Amino acid sequence: MAASPQPAREARPARKLVLNVSTCRRTHLLDITPLVMRAVADSGVFDGICHVFVPHTTAGVIINEMADPHVARDIESTLERLVPKDPRYLHAEGNSDAHAKSALVGVSLSVPIEDGVLALGRWQGIFFCEFDGPRPRNVHLRIVPDAE
Repeated sequence: MAASPQPAREARPARKLVLNVSTCRRTHLLDITPLVMRAVADSGVFDGICHVFVPHTTAGVIINEMADPHVARDIESTLERLVPKDPRYLHAEGNSDAHAKSALVGVSLSVPIEDGVLALGRWQGIFFCEFDGPRPRNVHLRIVPDAE
């Protein structure tokens, strides 16, 4: 017996938007999880993927623990120790350490969307990583529904 076809859900186009964030320190991990979650909820995408991209060469984006704010501060201080601000870099603008930190953490990530919400782990959050602040920045989101 052939299965009856399921009614197709209305296909939604990918949604593109830009989040505006402001950082408070030169090195600052800013939890943007609530902003991204709101964008996914507003998109109406039930199953798909959320791409997060930071269009800056001295910033980045990571997923890490958001339940304890000390974790973000520990990551900030660890990156400061690994790649210190040092006047001996060749780049003349004085922010070579910020470029190196951005290269280490990366500028994009993708999170699955399941049942209309980000499929993050229990303690996971999305952090904008500022390495040359404080300043206003942009985070680009592309929320893409699964193909039907």
